[in-house]
Amino acid sequence: MNEPLPARTPNIQAELAKERNRAAAERTLMAWIRTCLALISFGFGIDRIVSAIRSLQVAEDFNPVRFSRILGLAFVALGTYAMIVASIEHRQELHRIQREEDYLYTPRRSLGLSVAIALVCIGVIAFIGILF
Repeated sequence: MNEPLPARTPNIQAELAKERNRAAAERTLMAWIRTCLALISFGFGIDRIVSAIRSLQVAEDFNPVRFSRILGLAFVALGTYAMIVASIEHRQELHRIQREEDYLYTPRRSLGLSVAIALVCIGVIAFIGILF
């Protein structure tokens, strides 16, 4: 005879720990959203400000429009890339938390470090572009 399996009693401590981890993942995603929005806004802002200065004909020898457009697009691209990767990592983290049996720390590349390195590269290119 097939006897019904006893109902599995949830471990309240494990469930609360999963909820705390989920909330931490949500806060991390919100921080990335703010960071990406700032990068994208900064990219648009650079292009708009330089275009406005150019329209005033303040300096006739200086033509920063093309360089500012490239720099602005670099910030927009970096913000968009970081938002896509942050969304993917957030989804993977929620799946890891959901699987209670095998929730183990898995080392992975830091998105923050990747964005920081990209910002350093953009900064160096901007510095050289303004210097020359």
